Amino acid sequence: MSYYYKITTTPVGVLTLIASDRGLAAILWQDDSPRRVRLDPRVENADHPLLLQAEQQLQEYFAGTRQRFDLPLDFAGTEFQRKVWAALVSIPFGETRSYKQIAEQIGHPSAMRAVGAANGRNPVSIIAPCHRVIGVNGKLTGFAGGLDIKAFLLSLESGASQVK
Repeated sequence: MSYYYKITTTPVGVLTLIASDRGLAAILWQDDSPRRVRLDPRVENADHPLLLQAEQQLQEYFAGTRQRFDLPLDFAGTEFQRKVWAALVSIPFGETRSYKQIAEQIGHPSAMRAVGAANGRNPVSIIAPCHRVIGVNGKLTGFAGGLDIKAFLLSLESGASQVK
């Protein structure tokens, strides 16, 4: 399978959007580890309709005019990872969940560490909002884009941040 990519600039830095013929497969951070999400081979296609749609929806999100994304997603991962990532998509805009709550939601109440590991490998950051997952104590924990960006995204969703 081939993947198509497009690079876009956002308020949280340069992101690489990656799609397959089935859906959006990844959003990679500028300094993302090449081992975190492995989707190859990749062919640049700045005019791919799904990548343009993803870019537009991200722009609307950062402008404060979009709270839900409407894109087909193509998650490549284990069955457990896909369950965690589906749970991420269900977290409402402006709300957070703990790793424990996600573990309970997917029917594995003692799998908090595994949920954390799957969350860390979420290939579609922002759209599958892993930034909305926090520690049970309410503290911000790991995020591929960095904790500053995680805080920024949560602030954006709470209405405390105005993005221009």
